[in-house]
Amino acid sequence: MQVKNLLYCVAFFARFLIPGKGSIINLKTLEIMETSKTLQNWNQVAEIELVYKTKVKASERPFINSSKTAYQLALQSWNSDTIEFFEQFKILLLNQSNKVLGIYEVSSGGISGTVVDLRLIFAAALKANAVSLIMIHNHPSGQIKPSEADKLITRKVKEAGSILNIILLDHLIISPETYYSFADEGAF
Repeated sequence: MQVKNLLYCVAFFARFLIPGKGSIINLKTLEIMETSKTLQNWNQVAEIELVYKTKVKASERPFINSSKTAYQLALQSWNSDTIEFFEQFKILLLNQSNKVLGIYEVSSGGISGTVVDLRLIFAAALKANAVSLIMIHNHPSGQIKPSEADKLITRKVKEAGSILNIILLDHLIISPETYYSFADEGAF
């Protein structure tokens, strides 16, 4: 917009500085210059591509039929050397048949917490074409009782998921020996 105003000023003063020539730059010239500039910059935007690649056949995908099944699968995907060292937050992405499309690590944090961004959760869910998801995170202390932050993120994901038609089936807090299931406890 500033360039356009500057060109108007130049055109206005050019009319007085060059006798008999009139305006060097008219409105049509300005339109052509702006269109040309736009066309030159068309390839400077980011290309976005949605791709979901799997190496697992549909018939070989794990089937989740309980919180215990989800917990066992989560333990297999967790690094046993770090489960009691720092907090991590992952999601299981599921299809219509409750078969696992994939496990996505949303964040890794410190001893007492990790930051969970809803946009990352749903970006992964949408990219995988998931119908539902299960949130899973560990408590390095081994204490599986949910914190207020755990309850809050559960409510937020459930609400956001309802808008996108992606169902939050459960939220597990895990340790190497046991787990807490929000669904089993009726906590959401």
